[in-house]
This record gives sequence, C-alpha cells and structure tokens, in this order.
Amino acid sequence: MNTDPDAPTPAPSGRPAVVDQATWQAARDELLAREKAHTRAGDELAAARRGLPMVEIDGTVEVVGADGPVPFLDLFQGRDELVVYQHMWYDGAPHQGQCEGCTTTVWHLRDAVYLNARGVSFAVLTTGRWEEVADYTAFMGYTQPWYSVRGLDAPIGGVMGHLVSFLRDGDRVFLTYSTTGRGNEPVNGSLALLDRTPYGRGEAWEAKPPGWPEGGSPCWSWRTDADGAATWGPTSRPVPQWTRPGATPVETLGRHGPHQ
Repeated sequence: MNTDPDAPTPAPSGRPAVVDQATWQAARDELLAREKAHTRAGDELAAARRGLPMVEIDGTVEVVGADGPVPFLDLFQGRDELVVYQHMWYDGAPHQGQCEGCTTTVWHLRDAVYLNARGVSFAVLTTGRWEEVADYTAFMGYTQPWYSVRGLDAPIGGVMGHLVSFLRDGDRVFLTYSTTGRGNEPVNGSLALLDRTPYGRGEAWEAKPPGWPEGGSPCWSWRTDADGAATWGPTSRPVPQWTRPGATPVETLGRHGPHQ
C-alpha cells in the first residue's frame, strides 16, 4: 500500500483527475486563453449587432397595460432605447401552466435599474388577455411593466419567446435586433454561473467526464414539485412560483401544461 504523503490522490470515480496546485494552475491558464478569445469574439459579435440595419415600425400601435391601451412609443418612457421580452402565453392556463422557460427569463429581469441608468427601458410583452396577465403578474410579484400585444403582428406581437431591441428617434421607432432560443441565455445569470460549476447545467447535451451525473433535457430543472424535485408532472410549477404567496402543492394542470 502506498503511504507516500506526496503521492497524487486518486480522484473519486467519474471525476476529473486530482492534481497539485501548479498543475491545476497551468491547465487553468490554458483555459483562460481560450476564454479570453471567446470574450473577444463576443465583442466582435456585439459590434456587428450594433451595426445591423434598422426597420422602421409604427410606434402609434396600441398595446394594453395596467393603465389601459397606450401607444407602443410610451414603452420607451422617454428614453431612446427599449428592450422587450416577449413572454409566451397559454390562454386559460393556471399560473403553474405558463411557460417555465419564459418564467426563468423574466425572473432574471425583475429589476431594470441598471438598464435605465444607461438610457434603456424594459418591458414584457405577451399575447395573453390583459385580465389574465394582470392576475399572473400580481401573483408573481413582478414590478416591471407588462403589456398585452394580443392580435398584433411582429415585431411587437407575433410569435413570443424573443428578446427584441428598439430605438426611438423623436416619434419614430425602429426595430434593431431580435433573438430567441439559446440567444436569450445571456439574460439568465443562473445559466452562466452553472456553466462555471463542476456539474454544469445538468443537461444531457453537455460534454462531461465519464461517470458524471446523467443530464436531462434543456429546462428539465425549471419545474419542480413542492419538495423541490425536478419534474414535468401534474403537480409541478415553474421553480420561482414556489416562493410566491399561496404556492401550495398544485392541482392537476390538465390540458394546459406543462408546456415544453
């Protein structure tokens, strides 16, 4: 039996190798060079976004918010730039039947004070009827402005699940950028932190060391039951909803969810 105190410690089964600090630092420095290259490539993409051509849209189109119908131009709140998140909606669904992916995005956007400080306003748009939307936002405790864009065409209405940017020049409004799917991920700071943990996001597509815990489908952990166990079952709801008043074990979702 090897009792040398300086001998390498074997890694637990299915884990990366256990090494000394110097070896770890060398590997970390190599990865850092790749991370810096990724950052610089991201800077180039951001510059390309800023250089996209614009599309002028009708800023007088009315959307419905807490104060009734208002022109889309009002969403800028006097600022020159506006970012909106277009939240998917399922008519008539209970709160726990609404989109868990959109919930996690908007939950990470509950406070736009730093955007406002840079002259950018933020709002959430959805195709739900305002009466349902108002009830849902009250339950969730959202303070950001929400608006119903029911029946409106893109880019204000249309298919939801997008982040969209607009620019105002006086009374003129321009579409400047839109993204969806994994393009929305930068909003979700939790994903960025999980990408820096040993187990990562816990999703099946991730490359991982042999023997690492098996992952699930994307968003698999965004719905849980009352005990915090990830599940898509009839008693699950989007994770942050369990922090809301009255969020007791839920009734069967029936035909309204969950939606993937």
